[in-house]
Amino acid sequence: MSTNKRTPEAMIFDLDGTLFQTETLLLPAYHATFEQLRAEGLFQGETPDEKYILSGLGMLLEHIWQLVMPDADVTVHRRADELLLKLQVEAMARGEGKLYEGVADTLRELRRRGVRLFIASNGLKAYVKGVIRHQGLEPLFEPGGLYSAGEYATRSKVDLVRQLLDKYGIEHAWMVGDRSSDVEAGHANGLFVVGCDYAGFRKEGELDQADVCIADFRDLPALLEA
Repeated sequence: MSTNKRTPEAMIFDLDGTLFQTETLLLPAYHATFEQLRAEGLFQGETPDEKYILSGLGMLLEHIWQLVMPDADVTVHRRADELLLKLQVEAMARGEGKLYEGVADTLRELRRRGVRLFIASNGLKAYVKGVIRHQGLEPLFEPGGLYSAGEYATRSKVDLVRQLLDKYGIEHAWMVGDRSSDVEAGHANGLFVVGCDYAGFRKEGELDQADVCIADFRDLPALLEA
């Protein structure tokens, strides 16, 4: 566990379950994806329970589909990638999807205090950048600072965060996220980890190794003063 809580020059945020209420965009697109897969003859039967897609949030998409459709061919998984992304991007453009309460104002406050802001997500490039853009948050983040596994083809968030730190020459940062992959990525890179315990997607004990946990995103600036 990291013990380096010194004032960070940067904060690196997970997206889904941390800044963005993923289910508000994901679940309608999820059901529409399976409707289309059935129409194309690529899937039979009922749509898998929502719990499978929600429990996989924070994973790489290829691993999520292994949870949701373990018996389906990889070509079906890749078609599901395409459909889910397309449907979510279209929904974003219609103004659908919500941030957690206070996210925009809190990010502005962190910027006002001189903290550089970044994203490190296991999502696809168009999804990650689309959410930030359509929610009007893009000006708050460092130029080029929206890192996704889909764009950088990393096999783990540990590697994704390392690439980000190296590129921007960051020595002291906090990792902020809601899943064990965020805790692992932070500590493996020597970062102080803030666990976000409000999304409800996590497994029991998943954030136990975080250096501190918050129950509301708006609690984050106060940690800079503690």
